[in-house]
Amino acid sequence: MVMFLFLVVALAVVVAAVTLAVVSGGDSGPLPDATPERLRDSLPPDRPVGRADVERLRFPLVARGYRMADVDDALGRLGAELAERDARIADLESALAGARAAAAHQHVSMESHQHVSMEKPGSEEQQ
Repeated sequence: MVMFLFLVVALAVVVAAVTLAVVSGGDSGPLPDATPERLRDSLPPDRPVGRADVERLRFPLVARGYRMADVDDALGRLGAELAERDARIADLESALAGARAAAAHQHVSMESHQHVSMEKPGSEEQQ
């Protein structure tokens, strides 16, 4: 019986505390909106993105994951830089292949001009 009485009193205290908190907190109005957390260490705008930049990149959490605008901006920037690097690599590989072809052509033409006769000089005159 004492335990039941203790539980009833404890429940009454909790209900009174919650009621007091709700009633006294209603005068100040709703809580102000919190400013959303922004991406602090974004990708560097003044130089190409490096591996360390990508490893340091951390997106702030929001109610349902990450801020889509921050993720979209970062992925767009990374995609554009990768496309530029792929194009640059393709240009360099093409130039290298052209240089190798030109060097091979020059080597073949030099060999054909340097054909040396193995006959003794004067053997043609003796015949």
